[in-house]
Amino acid sequence: MANPLLAPSALEYSLPDYARIRDAHVREALEVGMAEQLAALRALAQSQEPATVENVLHAWETSGATLDRTLAAFWVAKAADTNDERDAIMTEFSPRLAQHSDAIMLDPDLYARLRALRERADAGEVELDKQDEFVLIERLRGYERGGVNLPEDRQTRLRELNAELAALSTEFDRLLVAGRNAAAVHVTDEARLAGLPADDRAGLRESARARDEADEGWLLTITNTTRQPLLDSLEDRALREQVFRASTGRGLGGEHDTREILVRIARLRAERATLLGYAHHAAYVHEVACAKSTDAVNDLLARLAAGVVQIAEREAEELREQLHTVEPEATLEPWDWQFLAAARRSARGAGPDPEQLKPYLEYSRVLHDGVFAAATALYGLTFRERPDLVGYTDDATVYEVRDEDGTVLGAVVIDPYTRPTKRGGAWMTSVVNQSHLLGDLPVVTNTCNLPAPAPGLPSLMSWDSVITLFHEFGHDLHGLLSDVRYPSRSGTSVPRDFVEFPSQVNEIWAFEPELIAGYARHHETDEPLPQEWVQALVDGRQESGYATLELLKAMILDQAWHQTPLAELPADGSGVEAFEAAVLERAGVAFPLVPPRYRSAYFHHIFGGGYSAGYYSYLWSEVMDADTVAWFREQGTPDQPGGMTREAGERFRRELLGPGGSVEALETYRRFRGADPDVTPLLHRLGLAG
Repeated sequence: MANPLLAPSALEYSLPDYARIRDAHVREALEVGMAEQLAALRALAQSQEPATVENVLHAWETSGATLDRTLAAFWVAKAADTNDERDAIMTEFSPRLAQHSDAIMLDPDLYARLRALRERADAGEVELDKQDEFVLIERLRGYERGGVNLPEDRQTRLRELNAELAALSTEFDRLLVAGRNAAAVHVTDEARLAGLPADDRAGLRESARARDEADEGWLLTITNTTRQPLLDSLEDRALREQVFRASTGRGLGGEHDTREILVRIARLRAERATLLGYAHHAAYVHEVACAKSTDAVNDLLARLAAGVVQIAEREAEELREQLHTVEPEATLEPWDWQFLAAARRSARGAGPDPEQLKPYLEYSRVLHDGVFAAATALYGLTFRERPDLVGYTDDATVYEVRDEDGTVLGAVVIDPYTRPTKRGGAWMTSVVNQSHLLGDLPVVTNTCNLPAPAPGLPSLMSWDSVITLFHEFGHDLHGLLSDVRYPSRSGTSVPRDFVEFPSQVNEIWAFEPELIAGYARHHETDEPLPQEWVQALVDGRQESGYATLELLKAMILDQAWHQTPLAELPADGSGVEAFEAAVLERAGVAFPLVPPRYRSAYFHHIFGGGYSAGYYSYLWSEVMDADTVAWFREQGTPDQPGGMTREAGERFRRELLGPGGSVEALETYRRFRGADPDVTPLLHRLGLAG
């Protein structure tokens, strides 16, 4: 069979031909793709023609076509449905791809070719429009930050560091998936599952059988975060503790111990930052982010710390009083918090508890009458399932996306359900980047980890999962509505602390009463969610102290691992837990009843993903998100008081989503809002406005 990755896909939207792609094809295509790109860039560097936009910038963008196509198709398939061969491919090629990148980014001839174009443009010999100018600036900056001007001996060490870091991140993620699966809690007595509805129990039974067909028990699988959704409902306090400890103990020992690897990663990043002339890895990251400096990041985190802890302490005191009404001698523990908070909300009439909500949140209806309907109302998009097209797993569904005038805009591939072979969490990827230069339409993915329903039963979601689906679709919209020339600047190719902004804005439509009336209907009776519950969800948009503090703790840990000087980092894995404890104590957020959203040992974002020193991005982006929500409310009409109108959506699309990474990110925000982001709406949302 000819390798389908070695030529552009003949399928609609250039969707990878997953029905034909085999893992062996990936190996060959990676080899060919790297060789092709190096040859094309060598020809570009050695060209004697005067530098132009076409023979430098355009040629650069097309040089890695085979490699880009292969990596885009493979990465999402590997992350969502790995196997031994895919793990082996990542293990082998991660350091080689780092070496490939270094061969390009440390090539003085390629840098000189970019400089030649810069000089001709400055001399008025070449005309650059705004997109040309920005991509040239970014490429030159990438070379200068990447070490092209270092002496040869330091470049040699830099290459070694980059290759080792790539290999270590791949191994960290492999251990993470295996450790998450191993941490699942097995239950043999159904009485211990009191509090969980029958549908949830059936799903846990299916999870147990998926691991062992002869298993007659129930398997409580562990999600990516510290917080486990099942703790909202489990009445058995001992089982809650068991699940909590399984979650927080991941990576801290045994065959899936990640501590040695994460310490090695942190130490190598610190060494590399020094080699490149930066005080620490965080300074290197923040320089090209919207934050611009480490001081700005630290100031934001410190500004919130004391107030958020106070809110969490007040919440804890209320939960202690509640616990003592049923167990007077009990001490409030972290595994009690979610259960008591859910019961307290219900008892106070502050809204339904999580299990009461689930029957109204059937996945397909939430997707079509909620997520898709919001995109139609705001941007005029329509979605049509394409069962004739194959996604990267059997669970994935391909939807064609059309613009308001009926023209095909692109496609989205949605893969909702968890599986043992899937990385935890939820994410969006671009399989095909939108590009006017190449004439490509965007193909994006939406990958979640919803519990798969038992056969014959509906797929019911938690409210948190509904928010996650809206969030990830915000990323999808960023990719689908991209309107740029260069594929490398398409959609979500923006600074890390800007990329979460559109997705967080999209979360607000989950709370839109008109949408809730459509997507939140009982799966058996079709009754709408009771109006008082709708209002409770809308009123509950303000985040709890628990949710904000767990997020803030993870952000502070990230900064500590990447701002601490090499000499002060733990020497080996045995120092990880003491380092964590000292960091949180020093920051004034050690409050033990609220654990970090991620502890270091299972913090994929910073040790296996692309968020190192950048996890603060969720909070930084939320400043813009809250400010933008205020703007949408200002655009409200009597019919649409929340601002979910085509006029408001069109402006957001044109000025913020469409430009992607083709211009400086904050420039798009200032043009849209008329000013820098205002933190005041976020402080109101967090209960910190005073």
